[in-house]
Amino acid sequence: MPASELIAKSATDIVALLKAGEVTTLDLLDALEARIAEVEPAVNALPTLCFERARDAAGALAARPVAERGVLAGMPVAIKDLLNVAGVRSTQGSPIFADTVPETSDVAVTTLEAAGGVVYAKANTPEFGAGANTFNEVFGRTLNPWDTSKSCAGSSGGSAVALATGTAWLASGSDLGGSLRNPASFCGIVGFRPTPGRVAHGPSALPFNSMSVEGPMARTVADCALMLDAMSGSTPVDPISLEKPAVSFVDAVAARRAPKRVAFSRDLGGITPVDPEVAAIVEKAARRFEDMGCIVEEACPDFSDVQMIFQTLRAMAFAASKKELLASHRDKLKPEVIWNIEKGLSLTMEEISAAELARGRYYHRVRQFYETYDLVLCPATVVPPYPIEQRYVEECCGHSFSNYIEWCTVAYAFTCASLPAISVPAGFTAGGLPVGLQIAGPPRGEAAVLAAAALFEDAAPWAHTLPVDPRGPKG
Repeated sequence: MPASELIAKSATDIVALLKAGEVTTLDLLDALEARIAEVEPAVNALPTLCFERARDAAGALAARPVAERGVLAGMPVAIKDLLNVAGVRSTQGSPIFADTVPETSDVAVTTLEAAGGVVYAKANTPEFGAGANTFNEVFGRTLNPWDTSKSCAGSSGGSAVALATGTAWLASGSDLGGSLRNPASFCGIVGFRPTPGRVAHGPSALPFNSMSVEGPMARTVADCALMLDAMSGSTPVDPISLEKPAVSFVDAVAARRAPKRVAFSRDLGGITPVDPEVAAIVEKAARRFEDMGCIVEEACPDFSDVQMIFQTLRAMAFAASKKELLASHRDKLKPEVIWNIEKGLSLTMEEISAAELARGRYYHRVRQFYETYDLVLCPATVVPPYPIEQRYVEECCGHSFSNYIEWCTVAYAFTCASLPAISVPAGFTAGGLPVGLQIAGPPRGEAAVLAAAALFEDAAPWAHTLPVDPRGPKG
């Protein structure tokens, strides 16, 4: 089968071909290597490649019976550069760790490999995943393939661009303030933030932290569900990790169970400005649920104290995990990371305890909202892709954001409630740039989110537009 034909197929179709013996993992790696040579110089999504390691892993996997090769059956997977991969340069996007080659892999990587995933590349990320624009001092900028003068967002930007350009069928991401959902929206792919603990990771210095999660990225909802099945599971390494659900996520997508009543909001009750074109595209997308027989009402939970909660707890985590780096390598840290660490170090016990108590109240308010509504629909990002030279979005609709992460409020409103949320392609701006619809579910409601996203994808099938060849700016 020609490499170009393989590259255009979905991950679900590729796994079926692997299980049927119609292609091998080596065939897929060859196709990826050729595609990377074609498009990677224009976008810089996968700066670290490990094809020799991947071919060794493919050979070991091929020695097993097909039934023992896991749900991915030898599918190549790209890994975000925040996760360690044994024997592969793993930088975290930081000059401090630019030459680090770990001896062991993060448990999220070993779980994927145990499920038949074959790691062949590391995807670019901003330093420590901080900031929703993918650039760093180690590898430089990753560019949006729909318009290479634009940002691909972040922090899972390398993964999103690899998927959009056909240098990956599946890729890992992580999400604290929207790092799975932002780049999915900007690049026209699917990014899913699952419930904390759904995907085990670590060992971590903050193993009980429920703000940051690992999750899947793909070109279609079904592919995202496939990867989530491969990533899920419990391990003692991660004390909040959850057992696999009784029903697989692939089966949940196949069932296509429609929600009965969904809430839609352009701006989550006014907690953030939203670009008018983005709001219009997302509202049109949300109204498609009415065609599915759902009740769509304008409503949202009370997110009014999200800034105090998120900014405080995020800063506390930065201080706890990075204060030693600030003391020893301040000159190698980017300004936004320094600001976040210092903000955390300046917090008082009163401020931290107030944020923790507020988060508890916040969670229960939001949980009760889902007793009335099955899902919440809203924008995944508040702006379309912006110029790559901007470090972050500073202003929207006349509102000046107070710091480098505030423009991601529409995403981290759900982070603070530990809810699963997905970004699925919703349409394009007049300038041809992707916009994502965010679908957020109730606690541990991944199956409901994936099923609804699949139904929406059926009604608005933009996945056929991928992969794309990188495009320069218009005009």
